[in-house]
Amino acid sequence: MASVSKVLLIRRFLHAWRTEGGGWALRRTGGYLMRRLRPLWPGWLCRNRPAAGASYLLGMWQTLAREEAFHVTKSPAILQRRRQIALIGDLNLPQCRKYRVEQLASYLQSGSVDVEYAHYEDVPRATRIMQLATHVIEYRLQSTPVTEMLRYEARRLRLPILYDLDDPLFSISAYETYRNMQALDPAHKAGFLAAAPRYLNMMNGADVMSVSTPGMVAHAALYTSRPLFLRRNFADHETLNAGRSAARGKRPDGVFRVAFSSGSRGHEMDLAEIIEPLSIFVLGAENRQLMILGHFDRKLLPAALAKRTRITGFADYPRYLATLAQADCAVMPMCDDLFNRCKSAVRVLDAAAAGVPSIVSAVGDLPNVVKHGRTGMIAETGSDWGRGLHQMASAPETASQMGHAARQDLEARWVGSNAAHIIDPEMLRWLET
Repeated sequence: MASVSKVLLIRRFLHAWRTEGGGWALRRTGGYLMRRLRPLWPGWLCRNRPAAGASYLLGMWQTLAREEAFHVTKSPAILQRRRQIALIGDLNLPQCRKYRVEQLASYLQSGSVDVEYAHYEDVPRATRIMQLATHVIEYRLQSTPVTEMLRYEARRLRLPILYDLDDPLFSISAYETYRNMQALDPAHKAGFLAAAPRYLNMMNGADVMSVSTPGMVAHAALYTSRPLFLRRNFADHETLNAGRSAARGKRPDGVFRVAFSSGSRGHEMDLAEIIEPLSIFVLGAENRQLMILGHFDRKLLPAALAKRTRITGFADYPRYLATLAQADCAVMPMCDDLFNRCKSAVRVLDAAAAGVPSIVSAVGDLPNVVKHGRTGMIAETGSDWGRGLHQMASAPETASQMGHAARQDLEARWVGSNAAHIIDPEMLRWLET
């Protein structure tokens, strides 16, 4: 394969020299070499350099077409015994990258499938990993000139395509009723709405689709006729090991801490759902504290509660769990709307890894992961929040036992496996075809 690529590159260079002149051919060759060497440069050299564009593959396509070598006659999946996945995605969000890309790659590689992944804007790498692939997984991509070029190359190579998504980014109906959007400026919201058709276009151009929750399966079915697979987020070795280390570092000091994780702007609206019972609880005794992990505008908290609140900014995953482990319980309120009904329970998994029980809304996948009264509590009504917090604080040993049970349930039920509630057996069969 490598020797064929070298021959094609030499032919492209000679053709450019003959038809466009030596100077142009050398400039194009220099640009190609810079793109290939870019991953080896120090970070300061890469800063502000534009990514390869949507015409990156055009010259190769033209050469292949002229040489009558453009079309692949048989799918690589038919020719190769071992499956190899090229996973191309938007890798900018750390949590999304962890749960939808890195842990899937690790899980599949523990079996009989090789996986390589690339950010979609790293066009040279994305193109390279497709050349040896038998299947392509596209994660969280919207239709752009670059993603359409990569999709075109996947089709040229006759690669089956699975599109993966963990939020209803394609759904204007979900966005328009999403309470968290009220915390964003109108222009930001308009940008999300404008992008929705571009996500839908990518979804419907794939062969099959995987999503992260049963709610997403139901909602995506309203927008696509493609086969839909459930592939839940799960706890991987990093989660389990980091959580174990974090739990060992807990030092009880008589303060009852309630944790709220806020991964992005807008989650202030979630906390607002329980701000009254939460304030009453925290201010009801001197030894209680609210911990907020991630982004939060302190000005949105009641003044008295703000004085009893510690906000910790973003950190890497082990430090995030180490901070979370200092809490006695975690609260996960969510507004009941279309968007949140598609949400996964990753924050429950994080808390359970650190041995922390959760009190959660009966929204999205949260009530499917928490076992009420054993690994945490499910709050059906507003009064359930205050009652659950007081119950845990009045019997800290019970809260500790729930946290221990949550960790045990995580290890027994929510680690990577081929169990049907983790990954649809039909998705595994698709990868084998």
